[in-house]
Amino acid sequence: MCKITDWGKYNYQKTKQQQRNRKNTKVLDMKQMRFGLKIGDHDLAVKMRKVTGFLEIGHKVKITLFFRGRELAHKDIGFKLAERVINEFGDTIAVDQAPQLNGKQLTFVIRSTQHAKVKES
Repeated sequence: MCKITDWGKYNYQKTKQQQRNRKNTKVLDMKQMRFGLKIGDHDLAVKMRKVTGFLEIGHKVKITLFFRGRELAHKDIGFKLAERVINEFGDTIAVDQAPQLNGKQLTFVIRSTQHAKVKES
């Protein structure tokens, strides 16, 4: 048994279906925010609002704390700032990658837990 089809029509329908599938998918990016070790409270609040916007959309955010010169001798201040950032969000985020020191940068990755719950529903 065989079925005779028009190859042009079949190919056209297949490409249209692929375009519809591509249109419905949402690409989630990894956004990055950089903080200096001596960042002021207001500057930190402004950057945290920007990070909150990224998380609400559903992006993951890589936060980088960079050390300059002799600041590297005070790694504990960097880890305290990282904990402060994490604690400021509370239960609304999950830490995908714990804070770790790579050279002169302390990096960690966070994502929103609320957005993940909405997707599962």
